[in-house]
Amino acid sequence: MTRVRLLTVAGFMLAVILTAVGVVHTKYLTRIHFAHLQDLRAQRDAIDVEWNRLRLEEAALSTHVLVERKARRELGMFAPRVGDVLLIEERAHDRQ
Repeated sequence: MTRVRLLTVAGFMLAVILTAVGVVHTKYLTRIHFAHLQDLRAQRDAIDVEWNRLRLEEAALSTHVLVERKARRELGMFAPRVGDVLLIEERAHDRQ
C-alpha cells in the first residue's frame, strides 16, 4: 500500500508542477499578445492622425478659389463673358 500511495502522491505532485508550468506559459503568452495589441493600437492611432491630416489637406486644396486658379493657369479656362452666354428656354408642351 505504501508504494501505491507514494505513486499517487508523486502523480499528484507531477500534475501540480505541470499545471503550474502551464499557468506560467499562458501568462507569458498573454503578455506577448498584449504587447502586440498595444503596438497595433499605436499604429492605428498614427494612421488615424495621418488620415485626418490628409482629409484637412484635401479640403484645403479643393476650395473653389484654388480650383478656379488652377483651371485658369494650367488649363487656360476662363469664366464666360455676358455676351458669350446663350440662354435656352424650354417651351411647355401640351401632352395628350
